[in-house]
Amino acid sequence: MPGRGLSEFDRLVLDLDQGPTAVDLGTLLACLAVAGGVCWLAGRKRPADSVWFGRAIVDGVLFPLLALALTYVARLVLGQFHHVPLMRLAVAVLLSLAAIRLLARVFTVVFPASRAARLVERIFSWLAWFVAALWILGLLPAAREEMEAIRFNFGANSSISLLNIVQGVLSSGLVLVLALWISATLERKVLRDNISDLSLRKAAANATRAVLLVVGLLVALSAVGVDLTALSVLGGAVGVGLGFGLQKLAANYVSGFVILSERSLRIGDTVRVDGFEGVVADIKTRYTLIRAANGRASIVPNEKLISERVENLSLTDPRLLLVTDIAVGYDSDPVQVARLMEDAALRTQRVLADPAPAARLAKFGADGLEFQLLYWIDDPQNGQLNVRSDVNVRVLQALRDAGIDIPFPQRVVHLRRSAPPPSPTIALGTEERD
Repeated sequence: MPGRGLSEFDRLVLDLDQGPTAVDLGTLLACLAVAGGVCWLAGRKRPADSVWFGRAIVDGVLFPLLALALTYVARLVLGQFHHVPLMRLAVAVLLSLAAIRLLARVFTVVFPASRAARLVERIFSWLAWFVAALWILGLLPAAREEMEAIRFNFGANSSISLLNIVQGVLSSGLVLVLALWISATLERKVLRDNISDLSLRKAAANATRAVLLVVGLLVALSAVGVDLTALSVLGGAVGVGLGFGLQKLAANYVSGFVILSERSLRIGDTVRVDGFEGVVADIKTRYTLIRAANGRASIVPNEKLISERVENLSLTDPRLLLVTDIAVGYDSDPVQVARLMEDAALRTQRVLADPAPAARLAKFGADGLEFQLLYWIDDPQNGQLNVRSDVNVRVLQALRDAGIDIPFPQRVVHLRRSAPPPSPTIALGTEERD
C-alpha cells in the first residue's frame, strides 16, 4: 500500500487528505449504534448509581468500552483494504473517554459529595485528552523516548526514568480506582443484603476497601518494576513513627475498628459523653460524630469512647424514663391528682403504655403537695423536650379543668420599722444671781 514507509502521523494526514470513505464512516456509525443498542437493552433496569451505565445509559463505562472494542476490531479488518482515518481517530478518542468515564463514575459512587474528587476528575480528563492528542498526532512515541531519557539518580547505583514514574502513577491510579469500584460493589451487592446492622456493615466495608487498596497498590508497584523488599524498611520506619510520634492517631484508628467490631456503640444510638447528649450520626475510623437534638454536633475521638465512661441510652433498651414535677394545693385529693396526671400522660403521643405512666406523691412541700409523674419513651433520638412539653401542657390542662389549685410560692417579707432617733436636746442654762 502507498505510504508504508511514512510515520503514523504522516499516514493519518495522507488518509485525511484523501477524505474518509463511505465504508469508514458507515462502519464507525454502525459500531457506535451497536454499542448504544446493547447498552440500552442491558441498562433498562439499571440502578441509579450504576458505574456501567451511568445516569443516561450511554453515560457510563460500558458504552465507550463496547464502542472501542468494535471500532478497534473493525479498524484491523477494514484497514487491510481501505484507509480508515476516522476509525483511527475514534480509537484514541474512545479510549480516553472510557478512562475518563471509569474515573468519573467510580468517584461519583464512592465519593458522592467530595470536591477533591471532582478536582482530580477534571485534572485526569485534561491529561487523558492531552495523551489522546499526542497519540493522534503521532507524537506519543517521541514523548515516551524523551521521558525515558530523563532519569533521576538515587545513590550510586539506582536510577529511575520519568517514564517509569508516569507509568507507576497511572498503573497505581488504575488499580486503586478498580479497588474502589470493587469495594463499592461488594458493599452494595453483598454486604447490604447480608448484614443488616449498619455499624457492622460499615466496618466490613472499610476493612474490605483497605485490604483491596493495599493489595492493589502492591500489585501496581510490582508491575512497574518497584522492588517490594525495599518497602520492608519503609514499613519499619512507619511502625516506629506510629509508635512514638503518632500514638494518639494510631490509638484513635484502632479504637474505631474496635468500636465497629464489638458494637458497643452503633449508628443511631443515643449516648451521653462529657455531658453532651445526642445520637451517633457516623462512626469514622478516627472519630465519632454525635449530633444533638438542637442541631449541634460533637466530634469525639474514638480513643475517648474506649478509655472513658460513656452512657449509651440505647445499648440494651431504647426506652428512656422522663420525670415531671408538679405541686398542688394541700386541699387537693391525692388519688384524683395522680389519676389525672397518669391519664394526661397516656394521651400524649410517644409516651409508652407499657410500662404505664405513674404519678407518685414525692413529698410535702412548703407550698403544696409535690408529685412526680414518671413515664417512658422509646425514641429518645427524636428529642426529649418536645414530649416533656406535651405532657406538661396536658397535665396543666387536666388539673385546671378539674379545678385543682396549683400554688405558686408566696413569700411575705416583714420589714420592722425602727423608731426614729431622738432629736438632740439643747440644755439652756439660767444665770444664777446673787
